[in-house]
Amino acid sequence: MSFIAPRQILRRSLLSRAAVYQSVAHGEARRSHATRLLHLLLLLSVINQLGSSQFMSRPFPGEAPSTLYALHEYVGMGSFGLVLGFWLWTLVRRGETTIGRLFPWFSPPAIGAVIRDAIAQLRSILQRDPLAESDGAFASAVHGLGLLTLTGMAATGTLYFVMTGSSIGHLALGLHKTMANLMWIYLFGHAGIAVLHHLLGHDILRRMFWVRRGITITTPRPRNRQRSERDRAEI
Repeated sequence: MSFIAPRQILRRSLLSRAAVYQSVAHGEARRSHATRLLHLLLLLSVINQLGSSQFMSRPFPGEAPSTLYALHEYVGMGSFGLVLGFWLWTLVRRGETTIGRLFPWFSPPAIGAVIRDAIAQLRSILQRDPLAESDGAFASAVHGLGLLTLTGMAATGTLYFVMTGSSIGHLALGLHKTMANLMWIYLFGHAGIAVLHHLLGHDILRRMFWVRRGITITTPRPRNRQRSERDRAEI
């Protein structure tokens, strides 16, 4: 039985061009049950943390925290553990999105693939002809930014919990609020795009959360095109 050193795992993930920007537009990306479970747990924790933050207040020095505030703290530390677990799983899993695709910013070819994919997505939206759902370079890069934001939010929250009352804790709290605002933007954008793909029949929610197939929306073909094809058939 052979073991792969962490350095070799990172090197393969970051430097392998095939893993970084190889197109998977013609195949459905696989999602393991571990990835689905971690993704679901992270989603629930983010919703809980962002939602509870709107109704709680920080206790004054010497004051006992409210139940909601205490729940926010403990779920936050649990979320930090989940994030670390997701990072570790991303490094060792096979056949799914790699670290190199999540963070393509260290490879010029990968950056070029992200730009080309973003332009293609924008062109398809302007033409009202969305591309078929796939783990493209642009989508993977956006997922990586979301993972970084979530990691920063969980890490700064945990640091504030440990260093409460110090200057480091005060700095961590400010960064924590900034990361939370960015996570609000990512959450609404990511969820909105996922629901849109699902309604278009791409079944992205089924792949991530074990839900049933979505409703496929089809566009009727123009009559003149149908007529021209029938005329050619008659000829």
